Amino acid sequence: MQFFIHYFLHLGFPLILALVFFRSEWKKVYFILLATMLVDLDHLLADPIFDPNRCSINFHPLHTYYAMIVYVALLFFKKPYNIIGLGLVLHMLTDALDCHLSQG
Repeated sequence: MQFFIHYFLHLGFPLILALVFFRSEWKKVYFILLATMLVDLDHLLADPIFDPNRCSINFHPLHTYYAMIVYVALLFFKKPYNIIGLGLVLHMLTDALDCHLSQG
C-alpha cells in the first residue's frame, strides 16, 4: 500500500491539482510538476544509490530542511516559479510521509 500511496502522490495527485486549479493550462502545469521530480537526482550522490529503508528527508542534499525553505519561498513568486515550488513542496511532503510510513 505504501508503494501505491507514494507513486500516486508523485504522479496522480499533481495531475488532479493541474486539472482542478490550472484547467486552461493543465498539461503545461502537470509537466512542470512532474519535472520537479528531477530533485531526486541527488540520490545519485548516495552510496548505495537506492536504499529502501533510508529516509530521503535531510539525507540527500536537495531534500534538506534548508532546501525546503527555498522551495516554500518559491510559492510566493510568479508563474512558473510558484508551480515549481508547489511541485517541490509536494515532493518533500510525499517523501516525508513515506519516511513516516516506513518507520511505523
